[in-house]
Amino acid sequence: MSTWQNTAERADAYVLGLMDEDDRRVMEAEMETDPALARAVGEARDRFLELDLVGPTATVSADLWSRIEASLGAQEKPVDAKPKSPAANDNRLARWRGIAMSAVAASALLVAALAYTAMTRLEPQVVAILMNAEGEPVVMIEDFGNDTAKVVPLIDFSVADDRSLQLWTLPSSDTGPVSLGVLDGWQTATVSGPDLPGPLEEQLYEITLEPLGGSPTGKPTGPIIGKGFAKAPRS
Repeated sequence: MSTWQNTAERADAYVLGLMDEDDRRVMEAEMETDPALARAVGEARDRFLELDLVGPTATVSADLWSRIEASLGAQEKPVDAKPKSPAANDNRLARWRGIAMSAVAASALLVAALAYTAMTRLEPQVVAILMNAEGEPVVMIEDFGNDTAKVVPLIDFSVADDRSLQLWTLPSSDTGPVSLGVLDGWQTATVSGPDLPGPLEEQLYEITLEPLGGSPTGKPTGPIIGKGFAKAPRS
């Protein structure tokens, strides 16, 4: 039985891998029809992005609950204790299992929060808002200057199955457009491009619609979905 009582807690538990397979399947089905839940999961992934990058996923051993239940079963009836009525013993293991799951979840969230706070938070060197031909903001780019950029869509956009979105930047007129990566759908994502000089103000960024898998020429070939010039955040 799930121990997370609100959307934010469920999203955190899903992203941190604290759900069992049944809860994960229920969660993923709900996300397809519940935009608020899907948005909460996206926000949780953003919060815990650094945790995803610093270590491998760990799973709880398959025999954890059997060992906990065996331990509880060995302690539940002391030699000098009087037998309790059946009503008093109903769901005893289920109750302790729920308490233990809550403790595991709370501990994991606390460790994650402390680690997240303790780590140096990367700040983008430049930010660019890409606009479409109608002048509507369509996506935000955060370039961290370490060959890594974050893509945050600002509108809904549908991509055909035989097409891919590709992110480009123009470090200088001498180098021409350079690909920062092919996007895996229209969603918040982090891409890692080639080794480039640190991004500068007024550097051009754009997203184009390319053949499946990306541009066949290494340069933009498809229609521009959005483009814009970078600005450095002011402190």
